[in-house]
Amino acid sequence: MTDFNSLSAREIAARIRSGDLKAVDVVTATLDRVQKANPKVNAIIQDCAKDALAEAEALDARVASGAPVGALAGVPVTIKVLSDQTGYASTNSCRIYSDVIATQDSPFLAHMREKDAIVIGRTNTPAFSYRWFSTNEFYGATKNPHNDALTAGGSSGGAGAAVATGMGHIGHGTDIAGSIRYPAYACGIQGLRPTPGRVPMFNPSGTDRGIGPQLMAVSGPLARRVDDLRLGLEGMAGYSTGDAWSAPVPLVGPTYRRRVALVTHPADMDTDPRIVADLERAAQMFRDAGWEVETPEIPELREAVMIQADMWLADDHAAKMEAAQREGDAGAIALLNHYADRAAKFDTARFSELFVRRSALIRAWRAFLADYPVVLMPNCAELPFRQDQDLEGDDMIAHLWDVMLPQIAIPVLGLPAISIASDVVDGMPSGVQLVCAPWREDICLDAGELLERGFGFPGVLG
Repeated sequence: MTDFNSLSAREIAARIRSGDLKAVDVVTATLDRVQKANPKVNAIIQDCAKDALAEAEALDARVASGAPVGALAGVPVTIKVLSDQTGYASTNSCRIYSDVIATQDSPFLAHMREKDAIVIGRTNTPAFSYRWFSTNEFYGATKNPHNDALTAGGSSGGAGAAVATGMGHIGHGTDIAGSIRYPAYACGIQGLRPTPGRVPMFNPSGTDRGIGPQLMAVSGPLARRVDDLRLGLEGMAGYSTGDAWSAPVPLVGPTYRRRVALVTHPADMDTDPRIVADLERAAQMFRDAGWEVETPEIPELREAVMIQADMWLADDHAAKMEAAQREGDAGAIALLNHYADRAAKFDTARFSELFVRRSALIRAWRAFLADYPVVLMPNCAELPFRQDQDLEGDDMIAHLWDVMLPQIAIPVLGLPAISIASDVVDGMPSGVQLVCAPWREDICLDAGELLERGFGFPGVLG
């Protein structure tokens, strides 16, 4: 029997379209994999098996009839539990939202379904998707598939663990402060944060998003292969009237200079030596492929972290805290308590100042990326965190926000970025991050594929 995890998503879709594979067989094998792997990691917390099999049968019938089918034909995918999927609760891993049943799909999911992707399950997050640790009081903890002592990342930790263990080829995630890139890093896979507006985000079941999420939060794919990220982005992207920021920008831009800015210690971070070694290895891969690699001074990053905190967490802080206390989630409450004093000082003057400074930072970075189309930098100054490390006190929260600067700052700047796995040593994954200009996810993917060839494809765990 074919091991479908040995095939790329693109290969699966092509073989289903040709009739060489049956969608039912692919979905059945994936659901069998879920039965085996999910109890160990608790990544999928809403079961879509019945609907997935029905959709696979219908797809096979369309193929047999000669009807056209889409680019994601029969590809098994997972959806983060915060997003609307018809007939399922958009809980964001909170009991208080367990009765929010979607009556229509979020736009990105509608795009994926139009291309015949099949959702096999919905994945875990921290409550409210606030943390880099996917534990909550409702569904429990998602385990890192490499090492139970480590976080699987967050907030798309369920998506990362599902992909790493072969439970779907493409995992949907969201990213406002690293929630795609960090789970990819922690789980030893690949993850792409697109440009805001590339992938439409809107939950018809809910209300419009606040200031920070509107400007910085994105949906995007996680996968074991960079080409699966590419296909996932093609499936999710596109204009939608449901998202005020959605834009119909081409997925491939003009030719660009093969030039990389190597940054091992952004903002004078004390980057772990193993991560520095990964960055140096990646830089040599670029050199060997004929790219220019330089070590210029990059524009300001550290200020962007505080802008992020104010635009996301300080904005409407009281309502966020009230919801966290109703849910009773320790992680969410701890994070919001940490920023309570800043939130109390948030006023109209500060709001205006944020936008002025954000604009200046964005201009500086866009100018820099015009000269250096790829910035090679850490995902984090440290290797993946201990599970629930943010519950070790207020000083620890401050430390984590400090070492996570490369994850937090990029969304403020409106940039796409990709996390590429390097290797796993003694159960500890590592990797590197590539940052590119707005709307140039194609450069992220091109450069990511080059590094993937050098580092090797992540295998399926368990």
